[in-house]
Formats: sequence, C-alpha cells, structure tokens
Amino acid sequence: MFGMRVRIALAEKGLKYEQREEDLRNKSPLLLETNPVHKKIPVLIHNGKPICESLIIVEYIDEVWKDESPLLPSDPYQRAQARFWADYVDKKVFTLGRMVWRTKGEEQETITKEYLECLKVLEGELGDKSYFGGEKFGFVDVALMPFYIWFYAYETLGNFTWAKRCMEKESVSSSLPDRHQVYEFLLEFKKLNGIE
Repeated sequence: MFGMRVRIALAEKGLKYEQREEDLRNKSPLLLETNPVHKKIPVLIHNGKPICESLIIVEYIDEVWKDESPLLPSDPYQRAQARFWADYVDKKVFTLGRMVWRTKGEEQETITKEYLECLKVLEGELGDKSYFGGEKFGFVDVALMPFYIWFYAYETLGNFTWAKRCMEKESVSSSLPDRHQVYEFLLEFKKLNGIE
C-alpha cells in the first residue's frame, strides 16, 4: 500500500524507474541493507542512496523533480497543511482501516463507525475542491489514494467523488491494484486468521 504512493508520485512526475518486488516474509539483503532500521518497504534508491518511508520518499521526489507536476504547495502554510492531512491519513485512515479488517462483532461495529467518521472529516476537508490541494492533484491525494482501492464500499457509503476523479488519472490507475482483488485478498486473510 505504501509503495503505491511512491509509484503514483513517480508516475505523476513522468519518471521511469526500476521496481523490485519484495517478499516481505523473506526480506532480501538489499532491503535489509537499504532500510536497516525499519526493514520495510518502500525504499527509493536514487544516485546510490536509499530514502525510506513512503511520505518522505514522496516529498523527496517532489523536491528533486520540482519543476514537473508539483505535489506540495509552494506556500509554507499550505505545505504544512498538506503534511498535516497526510499524517492524518497515516494515523487515522490506515490505523482504523486496519482495525476494521482485524476485528469482528461489536468491536468491529464500533471501529467501523469511527472509521466512517474519519472519512467524513476528510470529505469535509475536501469540500467542493477537485483535489485536496485545490484544483491540482497533490501530496494529500497521493497519501490517501492507495487506501481507496481497499474499500470499494466508499462508492456506496457516500458521494466520494474525489476518489473517482483521482482514479481517472493515469498516474493513479496504473499504480494501484484492482480493488476487487484486494477485497478477495481481505476475505482470504480474514478466513486464514479466524476473523470471519
């Protein structure tokens, strides 16, 4: 999921890159060498130097290739706001979304309600804008969009037109897996972990 952010940012900038799939159950020496602290993906290696953590990588891409499709606003206050909402995505959308799939019964109902409230907050922030950054696809869109494919129920939970608009961008649609496959994966995950 987090690697998708990097793929979207690279695609948005029109950059060619080499992608390596990683078996997270059997981590490669390259991953362990380039991210020895967290031992997680994604890692961007640019000019022989590793950059870790998806949002940090997206910011790095935006700074290095700043002339093509800027993702962060030039205004410091707006940039800080974009970072705030991207952090909200990581701390709320990711955390609560993960709990929705890992719980059941009353606990799942409670978390689902909290998750929907979290999405309402985001929808309130989006308001009538085309994208979170206004009329331009940007940093918060990149941070949030990979989560959309996990929950195709968004379309039935409300008028979440932002996600549909983002999916129309080639940089997004070509970087994310099919949401129905993700749904099937989660059903299998729940079954294997006794969360049915």
